[in-house]
Amino acid sequence: MQVVSTTNLTEYPLVSRGKVRDIYQVADDALLIVTTDRISAFDVIMGDPIPYKGVILNKITVFWMNKFASLVKNHLLAVDPADFPAPLKAHADLLEGRAVLVRKAKPLPIECIVRGYITGSGWKDYKATGMVSGHKLPAALRESDMLENPLFTPSTKADLGQHDENITTDQARDMIGQSLFAQVERTALDLYTQGRDWAGARGILVADTKFEFGLLGDEMILIDEVLTPDSSRFWPASDYAPGRGQQSYDKQYLRDWLESVGFNKKPPAPALPAEVVANTKAKYLEAYAALTGETLSV
Repeated sequence: MQVVSTTNLTEYPLVSRGKVRDIYQVADDALLIVTTDRISAFDVIMGDPIPYKGVILNKITVFWMNKFASLVKNHLLAVDPADFPAPLKAHADLLEGRAVLVRKAKPLPIECIVRGYITGSGWKDYKATGMVSGHKLPAALRESDMLENPLFTPSTKADLGQHDENITTDQARDMIGQSLFAQVERTALDLYTQGRDWAGARGILVADTKFEFGLLGDEMILIDEVLTPDSSRFWPASDYAPGRGQQSYDKQYLRDWLESVGFNKKPPAPALPAEVVANTKAKYLEAYAALTGETLSV
């Protein structure tokens, strides 16, 4: 198993290199998704990887997709390099633990965000307007307060290096149609609720999270990553106290460090000290162990 910042698999065409994932087209209807150890903050990719972060993220996503399989179909075809196409066998060590073979779906043009607590951009919107994505919220909420009911709060999908923008549910409904919107909203809320309850019983509060869905013909399926420290805010329940920001299992630790050194949120990113790299990796490993009950030796 290797630390992987980027990939160059010449056997198949690279169709996308995102903040974290490299995606290759291995057939007309199938993709290889490789989750690298790159890490981004404020939509800027850091120059230093977090060793084996991609393995942790990939394994968490596979864990959740298997757990949610009875609730919504997903894009997984194979998770073991031994089951990948023959031309990839030579890269088994690079791909181990961090790659999946998936059905090629058409991604929906919205990010499907569910919020269970008022924080992040939702907190900023609430302070300015009393609303989040068109949802009118009670007065006098404190930062990090738990919401009475989880909210579906969609956003746009920005290009690499740009920022997603919160949109209202009406805007999202106009973008994808009433029927599909209703299915997406219901499924996202169900996934969040089940994930929140599972994590909560293991000492993690899921403050908010982002799901991605795609279409296979007319069928909606779950794609990309699921309830990971990159796509979610995970808070340790033992330290939770509303009225302030919270400690975090996710990359908020990295964001806080970047803020402390005056990072202007534009490339290039500053070099990450060894301590920041080690502490960030430790937080990802803690989240993995708490959620899955397993310990990764990486």
